[in-house]
Amino acid sequence: MSKTLYITDMDGTLLDSSSRISERSASLLNRAIDSGALFSIATARTPATVSVLTRHVNLRLPLVVMTGVALWHRDTNVYTDVCHFDPETVNQIREVYRHCDLPAFLYTLRDNMIYIYHSGPLSATERQFVAERAHSPYKRFLMSPDGESDIPQLIDDAVLFFAMQPTEPAQRAYGMLRDVAGVNPICYYDPTYGPGLSMSEAFPADASKANATRKLARRCGAERIVAFGDNANDIPLLQLADVAVAVENAIPEVKEIADIIIPDNNMDSVAEFILDDYLQTHDNRSRLLTL
Repeated sequence: MSKTLYITDMDGTLLDSSSRISERSASLLNRAIDSGALFSIATARTPATVSVLTRHVNLRLPLVVMTGVALWHRDTNVYTDVCHFDPETVNQIREVYRHCDLPAFLYTLRDNMIYIYHSGPLSATERQFVAERAHSPYKRFLMSPDGESDIPQLIDDAVLFFAMQPTEPAQRAYGMLRDVAGVNPICYYDPTYGPGLSMSEAFPADASKANATRKLARRCGAERIVAFGDNANDIPLLQLADVAVAVENAIPEVKEIADIIIPDNNMDSVAEFILDDYLQTHDNRSRLLTL
């Protein structure tokens, strides 16, 4: 029987509206994993928050982090399959953000530690973002109190640019970044940070949730992929999947490409689907307990 890899986005999909994996979802996922299901997560988040949010889930596979920049092994805090920008591309991206007057975070990854620089003043939203992560053992912010960093002229370990800024300049930067070779840009609205703000992100061209999931599936011998998502950065992953599942609260573009639409992210629907599908496809339907 072919193996299935179940892989899900976090925010708006596996996480509820309080940005948590509910106790019931964790229990259902652990029952599936303990029964033999191959389960992982593909998220835009870094290990700084993923490690806390998944602490009650018995994860055994590497996770796709930073929208596919790398696979991260939670038990060892080791990154593999890392995608980096070349130094010249880093300079071109920085120039785009300067041209659009768009303050941005620059993430670098070396020795299994994320080091983060910032250009421009910190907004109130960015200050909160930094404060919530400032003492994480998984990342270091290299910036002054006002948000400015002494960024080296040559950076060969950059993996991600990230800006949470008003929609108009964010979209303008996205349009310009699309013309920069070696860059995979994304611009989308994330309700986590409130109205009026958009996420402008730039990744190495080969970094995506889909590409990292493809690597993970090969590594664990999975021949079937069932993926879950809700937002624009999940679309490549859902297009890769054999079964694309959208939660009811997903944006219209995600629902349009989904094979199945399940209840919203407050209903434990991802975990329910995984356990049910795994037991059915492995002729274990009789083992499914009352949910």
